[in-house]
Amino acid sequence: MSDDPKAHSGVERHVLEALVCPETQGVLRYDAEAGELISERARLAFPIRDGIPIMLVDEARKLDD
Repeated sequence: MSDDPKAHSGVERHVLEALVCPETQGVLRYDAEAGELISERARLAFPIRDGIPIMLVDEARKLDD
């Protein structure tokens, strides 16, 4: 697998790095395998669809504890 997020998500790395969690304003971790941006503090995974990060809490998947 490539370390370049754009290879899987269609989103430039600098764009992903500029995004923050809409709930906590915290840092997000990119999960290339799942195609999601993870907020550890909020325990949410935000999907990336067609190269567009969906930064809506209502669209996020809750992470299991």
